Amino acid sequence: MVDSDEENQLMEKIAKILDEARASYAILNRKLKELSALRLKSSSSNQFFSVFSKTLTPLFDFQRRLASAERIVRFVSIFTTTRDPKNSSACDEFLEHFLKFLLVAAAAANKTARFRACQIVSEIIMRLPDDAEVGNDLWDEVIECMKLRVQDKVPAIRTFSVRALSRFVNDSENSDILDLFLEVLPLEQNADVRKTIVLSLPPSNATSQAITDCTLDVNESVRKAAYCVLANKFPLQSLSIKLRTIILRRGLADRSIVVSRECLKLMKDEWLIKCCNGDPVQLLKYLDVETYELVGEAVMEALLKDGLVKLHNGASIQQHISSTTDRIEGSLIFLSPRIQLMEAEVALYWRILCKHLQSEAQAKGSDAAATMGTEAAVYAAEASDKNDLLERILPATVSDYIELVKAHIDAGSNYRFASRQLLLLGQMLDFSDATNRKFASTFVQELLRKPLEHEVDNDGNMVVIGDGLSLGGERDWAVAVSSLARKVHAAHGEFEEAVLTIVEELAQPCRERTADFMQWMHSLAVSGLFLENVKSFRCVHGKAIEPEELLQSLLLPGAKHVHLDVQRIAIRCLGLFGLLERIPSDELVKQLRRSFMKGPHPISIEASKVLIDLGMWHGPQELDRVLGQDLYCQQRDDKKGFSPVNFTDLDEDSNVETLDLLYAGFEKEEWQNSLTDEDDSVHAVLGEGFAKILLLSESYPSIPATLHPLLLSKLIIFYFSNVTEHLQRLRQCLSVFFDHYPSLSANHKKCLSKAFIPVMRSMWPGINGNSGASPIVVSRMRKHAVQASRFMLQMMQVPLYTKETQPGDENSTRDVPEVIDGSVELPFECGEEGLAIRIAKEVASFCMKKTAA
Repeated sequence: MVDSDEENQLMEKIAKILDEARASYAILNRKLKELSALRLKSSSSNQFFSVFSKTLTPLFDFQRRLASAERIVRFVSIFTTTRDPKNSSACDEFLEHFLKFLLVAAAAANKTARFRACQIVSEIIMRLPDDAEVGNDLWDEVIECMKLRVQDKVPAIRTFSVRALSRFVNDSENSDILDLFLEVLPLEQNADVRKTIVLSLPPSNATSQAITDCTLDVNESVRKAAYCVLANKFPLQSLSIKLRTIILRRGLADRSIVVSRECLKLMKDEWLIKCCNGDPVQLLKYLDVETYELVGEAVMEALLKDGLVKLHNGASIQQHISSTTDRIEGSLIFLSPRIQLMEAEVALYWRILCKHLQSEAQAKGSDAAATMGTEAAVYAAEASDKNDLLERILPATVSDYIELVKAHIDAGSNYRFASRQLLLLGQMLDFSDATNRKFASTFVQELLRKPLEHEVDNDGNMVVIGDGLSLGGERDWAVAVSSLARKVHAAHGEFEEAVLTIVEELAQPCRERTADFMQWMHSLAVSGLFLENVKSFRCVHGKAIEPEELLQSLLLPGAKHVHLDVQRIAIRCLGLFGLLERIPSDELVKQLRRSFMKGPHPISIEASKVLIDLGMWHGPQELDRVLGQDLYCQQRDDKKGFSPVNFTDLDEDSNVETLDLLYAGFEKEEWQNSLTDEDDSVHAVLGEGFAKILLLSESYPSIPATLHPLLLSKLIIFYFSNVTEHLQRLRQCLSVFFDHYPSLSANHKKCLSKAFIPVMRSMWPGINGNSGASPIVVSRMRKHAVQASRFMLQMMQVPLYTKETQPGDENSTRDVPEVIDGSVELPFECGEEGLAIRIAKEVASFCMKKTAA
């Protein structure tokens, strides 16, 4: 009886302390002393723990996360982890008893009890001093319990379990904790849990990739946490170049301002200032800008926007151009420029800096022109300052600039990147002076005449270096040369005259059939550069070479050349030529169809790209009309399918419509076998092309609507096919296509409804001629068919875009879905009801006898 009264008094005192502690943090220290005094005065430690745990039990039934409850949790955790030097053994004993008590609660069926137990355990572990006396067996029990709770169905419990384990994750003896974190992170559905896991991961090679992957998380708080961890735990040198560039590319372009600022903070405070001493060029060296140029540009633009790029000691490009003075007879002085070659990072640095200064000067000049008075004067002064600084940085003269670029080009492939950056700098120079323009024009002609680089293989054959399509072997180089050429020859018709003069000169050996394949490719590369940059053939007439002459003497013969590389670049040029024609010529279309049907696989790929582009630009009916097929004037709405094509019969070529020819490419056995290659394929090109045509189907009224479901069926089957798994570009393209296609119009949903049954017939095993094969294969085929059916049903359920839900003009004959209370009411055959009827009709058509299919 006496013990009971003593326990009741102790319980009242503990309850009073807890009740007062939950009111405010201000009295926390005083209440800790009072509770410690009670423990010291207690007759036994077991009695105190028993009364304390009974008093605290109501907290484990309190579900709401109020501030008062959080204060009690904090108070209890601090009390448990505070060691009294005068009574250390009692403190350690209480800690062990309380942890065991919490482990029981953490395994309870009640989710509130599990939540409070894990919350208090995590607080205790995070506050526990390193010298705490806790048995290893007890720690093992705590760790195992928290590992189980990481898999709990309640997100808050998982969060506190991860937090509790985070203190042990660095311990080599508990490597299984890190493995558990890395296992559950990509599978975790709750953002708070993912964030806690990311913040708990230690720095290592195993975790750097996982944390970097979280920079793509759908939740901005998780992405921000990933950048915080990368900033605080991973020095710049510890990350691979690939990870550095991925981190910056994603972070600087993040849609959330909070995340992009966190990435900028990482780049500025940790990488630029701490690791690179505030030198942007040094930071660029850590990013391998030759491989990741776009990342380097984004970094420089971010630093410039934030005002972190400072010029010291009059730094400029002119420092790379010094002059040596030699005195000759009398007082004559000869100046010979001596060029100091730039590294790739330095060249990129100066290009982006000069581009930024130029755009800033133009913006301030526009502001000055749009305002008046003092404000206009201020803007004009700022623009003048920017222009003066740009002038001090750029080479003093055009001749110095040309010498600088030439020196880098002559230095070889190691300075190729720097040479291209310097070529792009030409956009900021002034070529209005006739002498400067003459020097620059001569330099541009040298660039255009420069032969393609090549190497000799073991068999003594010459092999072109680069993509084999562009001037200089890479598209970026061709763009840099063309931009400089257009800047130098800015007058109307001057660019066309200058480039065509070079084309005519290079084409002469090809006309005379004395050119080797390297000369052919060089001539076609310059022709391609011209065709890409000219807007119309109207400004070409009367120049060094006429369009028809270019087609007949260079492009068509090149497409028939024996060398495959020449054929490939010639077909590309034919495509560019066809885009500029008002009506494509019959010889051009015939050659493209012939190359598509009979050419080797690389040639067929290029020809399919060109045919798709020309079909989308001119319309498929125009390509058929130039071959004598007046299909546009005929009624084609009754066409039910694509006509078969015999690829071995060239005489049949002109009688086959363009769409039939391209669709038949899906069925060509030779190209189906090539899908196992990692390279691009005809199927991938056709898939992308038909996806674009379906997406813009309203722009091609000449294509019968009855063919749309067939094309859509083929794309869906292709998307779910195993043989296209390695075609990542195609799968990404189709994924974007399927996201948008059903939302654009009711007609698209109608097409999707019509495509449902053909897709099922094609994919389901044992029907429509599909082989049954082994049980494992049949099971896999059924699984794919079910996935495809669910996928199509989800597309049917996607709402239309707002544009489609608005009623059109009263006089418009276009069928527009009716709008009722802001929601779209689709025509019957375009909705799920129409699809249900199609499925019911298909089911009813089967025989009554039950089969395996």
